[in-house]
Amino acid sequence: MTLPETKVAAVFQLLENGSKQGYIGEDISQLEHALQAALYATQAQSDNETVLAALLHDIGQFCSAKELQRMLATDNDQGIDVGVVGHEKLGAQYLHKLGFSNKVCELVESHVVAKRYLTATEPGYYAGLSKASKLSLKFQGGPFTPDEARAFEQDPFFQEKVQLRKWDDAAKVVGLETPGLETYRMLAIKHLQART
Repeated sequence: MTLPETKVAAVFQLLENGSKQGYIGEDISQLEHALQAALYATQAQSDNETVLAALLHDIGQFCSAKELQRMLATDNDQGIDVGVVGHEKLGAQYLHKLGFSNKVCELVESHVVAKRYLTATEPGYYAGLSKASKLSLKFQGGPFTPDEARAFEQDPFFQEKVQLRKWDDAAKVVGLETPGLETYRMLAIKHLQART
């Protein structure tokens, strides 16, 4: 059995790799984006699961599809079809396999769906999206229909999912000082330890 410390080390290595990758269409790195989202969650006094989800919400973008397929595949599991699954689903399934809670995984998986909800229900939200985020919305299904929006509002984590999306949108500030990645290591380890 893999120790929580080893699992967190693997996840954090992916995040560290994100420091070398630009955040698509933005002037910050993937890692800076993740740390900013986690900072906003912490400042809002969110629970630990929500802070972890904010930090890890883009984990599905931090390595190649081939690498994620390798990580997700086991002897009894063929993995998932990374060719047709978005980064939010890849990330959620990866974290689930590592033992992160359902709440963390659901929040990670929902940050794209929450954008579709907000574009349908919040006046002015679309106009505030970055150019890259507007472009990706087209490939993510576009704004929700009224029925889809009402169904999403019934989700038990609805508020957290919408808030995480807003932190995601805001976490694009060039030069913003944030706590480093190590700040979250013990939080992640304790989260996994509590679940073993």
